[in-house]
Amino acid sequence: MSEQRIPVDVAVGVLVERDAAGREGRFLLTSRPEGKVYAGYWEFPGGKLEAGETVEQALKRELHEELGITIGAAHPWKVEMMDYPHARVRLHFCKVYEWSGEFEMREQQRMAWDQLPVQQQPVLPGTIPVLQWFAEERGHQGPTHVG
Repeated sequence: MSEQRIPVDVAVGVLVERDAAGREGRFLLTSRPEGKVYAGYWEFPGGKLEAGETVEQALKRELHEELGITIGAAHPWKVEMMDYPHARVRLHFCKVYEWSGEFEMREQQRMAWDQLPVQQQPVLPGTIPVLQWFAEERGHQGPTHVG
């Protein structure tokens, strides 16, 4: 008999640079900090929703806490369910095109602006679907990440 695990809602920011014509370019990945599950794995930044928060509110709070930036509008993109050994999570991916402030790695994590195929490794399993969505949108052929 399998136990039912209640999913944890997580807001995830997919920060994307755009050129003058509005074409999407590089995107931001951050590493998971030491002391957290999957430490050192690369992911899109974000965090759990607190009671009463919307996805956008949680994303604004989390990215300010983790990266020291203030984001503009969060554009809901996709929702993906992931089953990790430690938790079942419902990932609410939002594209973000506008932000202000200097990036500060407040959890001693690393950051990288990357594109397909992603060079950072290892990549967190919950990040791989996003890379596949980017590949579909951008007509990218071949692997989405190294490793």
